Amino acid sequence: MIPFVSIARPALGAGPLAGLAAAALVALLAGCGQSASGPSVPVELSRDTSCALDGMLLADFPGPKAQIHYAGADKPDFFCDTVEMFSLYLKPEQQKRVRALYVQDMAQTDWDAPQGHWIDAKAAFYVKDSKKRGSMGATLASFAQEADAQAFAAKNGGTVLRFDQVTPEMVVLDGGALHDKRM
Repeated sequence: MIPFVSIARPALGAGPLAGLAAAALVALLAGCGQSASGPSVPVELSRDTSCALDGMLLADFPGPKAQIHYAGADKPDFFCDTVEMFSLYLKPEQQKRVRALYVQDMAQTDWDAPQGHWIDAKAAFYVKDSKKRGSMGATLASFAQEADAQAFAAKNGGTVLRFDQVTPEMVVLDGGALHDKRM
């Protein structure tokens, strides 16, 4: 829910500081993930939703999907894999202001055809190095509850991580080509 703040005109004699304080409050609220059009909410996938990085149709591939909402953008960027989202988000040259990140709760949706069940990516738990594959191969399976992530890791292998434990080295998109010495 968006907090409602009434910005009243300063009373006569209140001075210019009252108006400045009101403007600062509006700016502060705008910087808290809210925009003029309201808070970012996850957008559901359609059959023609494509990946912002490679144009792949998300519905054609298994595993968790992701979306990034940027300040000033009407629509989010979608990703056919959580690794792609992390790869872009964690790049030091990332300059766009991110309003929200969403991933799917894989405890609540079908791995082979995931739909809905969007959760805040920063609050999610991730399983790295499981035997389950996403659209781009190895993926980070996303879960709302740590217990679900632990159960998934027990069944499919892997290590449970929090959002801030995922590093850029874990989400390289080169497919191993940079380490192929046969080229």
